[in-house]
Amino acid sequence: MQSLMNVSVRCEYALRATLDLALADPGVPVRIADIARRQEIPQKFLETILADLKKQGFLESRRGADGGYLLPKSPDSITVGQVIRGIEGNRTGRSAAADAGPLDFFWAGVDKAIAQVIDNTDFATLARAWRERQSRFVPNWEI
Repeated sequence: MQSLMNVSVRCEYALRATLDLALADPGVPVRIADIARRQEIPQKFLETILADLKKQGFLESRRGADGGYLLPKSPDSITVGQVIRGIEGNRTGRSAAADAGPLDFFWAGVDKAIAQVIDNTDFATLARAWRERQSRFVPNWEI
């Protein structure tokens, strides 16, 4: 199923990386190489994305052998909408030319519904949902 919301690959990778960090142990830095491998993101591209997320306050980094990136606050206080707007700005959705048509009231409602979902979905919720989905596929060898 295709989404109505148009986000860049950069934004998709930023969301995946943030979710990866939300799934990590709190307070434990995660290496860029590990995120890149798990999320199948080119490491050099990921480095620029994580630096941008850090500059915006979504992440913090630690230097050294045990260094890496981590969330500076609880995943339940970071929403998908915040990260999307941090990466994309307000360039999501349709072009300004599309707003001047006979369906503008309809598209405004669609935009509002999308904003409602992304602004009310935090990364703790996404992490729980991902863990639940993954646990459904773990074979149970109990007899």
